[in-house]
Amino acid sequence: MRRQRTQTQQSARPRRGGFVFSALVWLFVCYALGFAIFVVALPRPALEPAGKADAIVALTGEGGRLAPAVLLLEHGGGKRLLITGVNKATSKRNLKSLLQDAGSAFDCCADLGFAAADTRGNAEEAAQWARQHNYRSLIVVTTSYHMPRSLAEFGAQMPDVTLVPFPVPSEERNPPAWQTFRRLHGEYVKFLASLARITFQGLAARADA
Repeated sequence: MRRQRTQTQQSARPRRGGFVFSALVWLFVCYALGFAIFVVALPRPALEPAGKADAIVALTGEGGRLAPAVLLLEHGGGKRLLITGVNKATSKRNLKSLLQDAGSAFDCCADLGFAAADTRGNAEEAAQWARQHNYRSLIVVTTSYHMPRSLAEFGAQMPDVTLVPFPVPSEERNPPAWQTFRRLHGEYVKFLASLARITFQGLAARADA
């Protein structure tokens, strides 16, 4: 009897090991497929937003994000501009000196947000700003690879506000392939983490309702 039990346990171990290995392989395949879909579905940089909105929000990060947003404000693309996630040591005067297209509209209608430290913080800061001004639609300006996560975070904070994406190119031109892969893969991981957190918070809120 003991011998039969031992043989059964020994035969079960390879089956469990095979199941775990198969599960890991499928997990890797799904992860790789998701990454490929993420990269292919990234929006291409645009010369102008796909529509009009009440105001504009530019996310700091790469310098190339700010100039298109300021130019859009100067040409009447929105009533006001929020630049969110600005370094606390940066003043509006200093920022204007770096932006060639900043003019009278920038002086009167551009606001700097200093509270945000990440994309989620950008969304929270923009949501508070939008509620303060009673805006119902926003043009979101950020790099194309950063746009999916930005829209997810903004949508979670402002489900009743229409978001118009304005993807702009990365400031760095023709980076090495390994650097591009590392950047996109890092953004994909952050995007998945944001989706998981937003989904969990949504389910928790429904359970408490």
